[in-house]
Amino acid sequence: MQDGGVRIFRLDRHVARFQRSAELLCLPQPPADMVAAMIRQLVELCVDDIPEAPGALYLRPSLIGTEENIGAAGAPSAQAMLYVLASPVGDYFSRGGQGLTILIEDQEQRSTPGFGQAKAGGNYASALRHVVKARKEHGADQVLFCPNGDVQETGASNFFLINDSQLLTKPLDASFLHGVTRDSVITLARDLNYEVIERDFTVAEVMDWIQTGEAALSGTAAVLSGVGSFVYKGVTYKVGDGSTGPNTRKLSDALRALQSGRTEDRFGWLS
Repeated sequence: MQDGGVRIFRLDRHVARFQRSAELLCLPQPPADMVAAMIRQLVELCVDDIPEAPGALYLRPSLIGTEENIGAAGAPSAQAMLYVLASPVGDYFSRGGQGLTILIEDQEQRSTPGFGQAKAGGNYASALRHVVKARKEHGADQVLFCPNGDVQETGASNFFLINDSQLLTKPLDASFLHGVTRDSVITLARDLNYEVIERDFTVAEVMDWIQTGEAALSGTAAVLSGVGSFVYKGVTYKVGDGSTGPNTRKLSDALRALQSGRTEDRFGWLS
């Protein structure tokens, strides 16, 4: 933090999503106050390992079923182990302002319908083979999943289209992750007088938008990262000059400034 202290970003929202994910996975739900207390205790132990901004201490509470019944594949575990991982991190996509390369996948989907909102390892694993293939064949950083042309999210991040006055993103449903960073970016965009539009949109609209506008990914580690080009059906389409656009930088800088204490926490997000 700017004052030399340490804050946790939107702890209440992350804990609430953790509990909802446990419910979707049919795992015992740890009490919210217990999860929050464990996270705070771990942060206190790791204070000396937290890097200067824009670095951070990445926190990942985890829950796994532990019931000793190998034949109970059709029944949920009545027991679970809760633990919290912490790791110092720098910029997730550190590219010196260069935008990301994103492959558009218009047939496959990232996760099972109705389960995509769960913060679960299985959702990331189901997308991983597509990301690995895209990186190998096209040098892509991520894959944007758009089954039947419906734009959803990438393998690890929510997705935005941005221009000088608007921010467009898919409305929340059960098919994709309800990102806390997504919600934060939307809140900041409204505060900065962008018109926020939450509606379904297509790959064709993405191709049209990037002729004059920007695209970006949002996530806990990625924060808000600009897209420099899309690969679609073997053709590369540049976004602007290929670097992170000015509106993406504006929103990203506003979020990072709030997280690091350089601006007032007017939304009550830091604890």
